[in-house]
Amino acid sequence: MARKQKRTDRSKIDATPPWETRVRAEVPPTTGPYDVRDEPDDEVERVDLGALRIPVQPGLDIRLDVNEQQQVVAATVAGPHGTMQIGVFAAPRNEGIWGDVRTEIAESLQQQRGNPKDREDGPFGPELLGNLRDERNQPVPVRFVGVDGPRWFLRAMLVGPVAADDAAAEPFEELLRQVVVVRGTDPLPVREPVPLRLPQGVELPTPGA
Repeated sequence: MARKQKRTDRSKIDATPPWETRVRAEVPPTTGPYDVRDEPDDEVERVDLGALRIPVQPGLDIRLDVNEQQQVVAATVAGPHGTMQIGVFAAPRNEGIWGDVRTEIAESLQQQRGNPKDREDGPFGPELLGNLRDERNQPVPVRFVGVDGPRWFLRAMLVGPVAADDAAAEPFEELLRQVVVVRGTDPLPVREPVPLRLPQGVELPTPGA
């Protein structure tokens, strides 16, 4: 769990230039997901959603999640054994938020009889397992993965058999490792979704059409 620090007014907003004048240290190499400053020089085809670049993998479809204002808020990767929703959020410059977010998700699942359970040794670090309820009020496995990056937080929610079967989850995990986050410089409140955009040449259907 991330070390908690006393929250100040400035810590609630992701501070950005012009007042940040110090030279930033280089981002250490990672094995993914990647910050754009550490993006690998590979030949992986990625769908460009602005703040997220999601790799294209055979057998997995990428769908865009939009809100009532027809704004793209997340992306869902769908396969034969379940789905994985990916979203990126603003985070403080010097501390992670996955520990606190995980606790809040666990409390919400508990209220919904979702039987939350911590998994400390996940491939991306600590995770949260549990159940959601489908339209027939039947339990469906769910798995939450969180990655704290430089000024961003990436959350993946796996739903269905992929949330409980490590073998079925492997293609989704490989895809998640190859995601690139482009946080940008705009100041955003902590935990605010970083805006996504439609890929070039793609338009959403007109509501009611």
